[in-house]
Amino acid sequence: MNITQNVFSKNRREMIEHAIRQRGVRSTRVLKAMSAVPREKFLPKSLQEFAYEDSPLPIAQGQTISQPYIVALMTEALGLRGGEKVLEIGTGSGYGAAVLAEIAGEVYSVERIGQLAEKAASTLSDLGYDNIRILHGDGSKGWAESAPYDGIVVAAGRPEIPESLKEQLKINGRLVIPVGRDKLAQELVRITRISETEYKWEDLADVKFVPLISEEGWTTHGPSLQRSETRSRPVDTTSSMIARACEPFESIENSSFNQLLNRIADARIVLIGEATHGTSEFYRMRDRISRELITEKGFNFVAIEGDWPDAARVDHYVRHLEFAPSEWTAFARFPTWMWRNNEVKTFVDWLRAYNSNRSMRSRVAFHGLDLYSLYDSIRAVLQYLETIDPATARAARARYGCLTPWQSDPATYAHAALTGKYPSCESEVTDVLAELLERRKTYAEHDGERFLDAVQNARLVANAERYYRTMYYGSRASWNLRDSHMFETLKTLLSFYGSNSKAIVWAHNSHVGDASATEMSSRGEYNIGELCRREFGNSAYRIGFGTNTGTVAAASEWGGPMEIKSILPALSESYEGVCHLSGIPNFQVGLRTLDVPTKAKLQTPRLERAIGVIYRPETERASHYFQAVLPNQFDEYIWFDISQAVSPLDAKMLKGLPDTYPFGL
Repeated sequence: MNITQNVFSKNRREMIEHAIRQRGVRSTRVLKAMSAVPREKFLPKSLQEFAYEDSPLPIAQGQTISQPYIVALMTEALGLRGGEKVLEIGTGSGYGAAVLAEIAGEVYSVERIGQLAEKAASTLSDLGYDNIRILHGDGSKGWAESAPYDGIVVAAGRPEIPESLKEQLKINGRLVIPVGRDKLAQELVRITRISETEYKWEDLADVKFVPLISEEGWTTHGPSLQRSETRSRPVDTTSSMIARACEPFESIENSSFNQLLNRIADARIVLIGEATHGTSEFYRMRDRISRELITEKGFNFVAIEGDWPDAARVDHYVRHLEFAPSEWTAFARFPTWMWRNNEVKTFVDWLRAYNSNRSMRSRVAFHGLDLYSLYDSIRAVLQYLETIDPATARAARARYGCLTPWQSDPATYAHAALTGKYPSCESEVTDVLAELLERRKTYAEHDGERFLDAVQNARLVANAERYYRTMYYGSRASWNLRDSHMFETLKTLLSFYGSNSKAIVWAHNSHVGDASATEMSSRGEYNIGELCRREFGNSAYRIGFGTNTGTVAAASEWGGPMEIKSILPALSESYEGVCHLSGIPNFQVGLRTLDVPTKAKLQTPRLERAIGVIYRPETERASHYFQAVLPNQFDEYIWFDISQAVSPLDAKMLKGLPDTYPFGL
């Protein structure tokens, strides 16, 4: 084997691991088949170096070789067990036929373009595939002479499902085909033949395929006149419906917020989320929306998913308060980049300037909702455990890395459960925490309005021991206690500022979206968004965010250094995958005001991605995806197809600022 072949083999293994297996394809037969087929052999020499990038590539005659993940997904959807007879429509380069031939006993493949059919047959013959037959013809009609088939896979988009293909299925046979009225955006569906006249229809994912040009498919100008609207089901894809319903925008700076403000109407609480704790676009858009709410609708305070005393340091600065701030730097502990970044600094500086010419009573405040010393307390626990048992400390670090309810790592959890040291050091750990909390309580008494601060600190001390004990064991009760505490803090602030006060909440999607519309509810978990919906109804407006790919600021483990990580492209079957296929790079869409068909389409449960302070792309599907119903989770959704990491503050940015500046050196 020469060096080039070694490189191709290595790239193929990495592609299968990261782009296919980790994105949810689990069939060992499919993974083995993908491993056996050299994709580079099906490409022009000029493109072979890109063979194992997970993307479609041009071949000839304006056609493409399909994205490897899509080939694997469609092959898995056929449910092949080995030895079957399979029909493929759209031979193209022959790559998909080769993958099928590694599992099936016989593969029949039809290609409309003669040049492609001839080239594919030659390539497959050279590679030794003797169980593939290729026909140059109209693929929409199938290959009736060799029917029936155990499986049929169509590698081109159709406005509807051809009856001729359905009729060529065996009983219990499966047809996998992209269907949709839009030539470049379709719904990947699976049709299972139940009986001679009955078929089961399943939506799998939104996809993009070249159109199937044929007598029963698309003409070069549009759907064929011969197709029957009454025989089959025409499909509007979720992506195309989103594209029609959304409001695109070119940039955050030039966005219009008139329609969003109209939808928010007289809401008393606006909860603004983020799909990661380290994406610049989410922070910057949250900044812009908050400014509009403050200047146009008179909102009174911003409350963040951050510790009370750290936010109090910011509050002193933005409201020009008379009491001296405490002598610690705000958000100086892990994860520092979450709030200590240039994007937050920009908003803090704007808020200070906005407040400068206003009376003390009308200045907009900045508060923290979280159990204070959360991150410092975790650090103290880890330091203690490392002195008595490093193995248990590693297990605890893994547990603390799972502060979002779906960000799990089964292997580390199993280890944590088996250490046996947790019960033996529980009392010592809670003593460490109690001492730390008392010390922080003394510090915090110097901050904020004294009465409000005293009430808040009393609640914190009362909740602390129970909260940390439950988090110590990884129980759902810790999540519920934390979000209950943040919700009670929010209500305390609303009461303090008066019956007409209005609040802006900044927190992760996992906190502000209604948990009852996600798989969290099946585990007995709830969050601020759900509690606000229960108590305030439509007076609470929840805004979620999403992105397809780009970069994010995150760590690989709890307490680890910040890294700028590449975000994997979204799974095609996820809400993010659907938004990506809309073809609109940036948009906002009001989910409350959707038309009935679009809302019904979006209410089909799908995967949704959440990235916290930890990002594990190597286990992304297990660690960062969960089931949700988007229109029930949020009232508004804002999309950035490509996004960039936040810009953390460094010492150079902070030189020359006043001593009261919250993000000190």
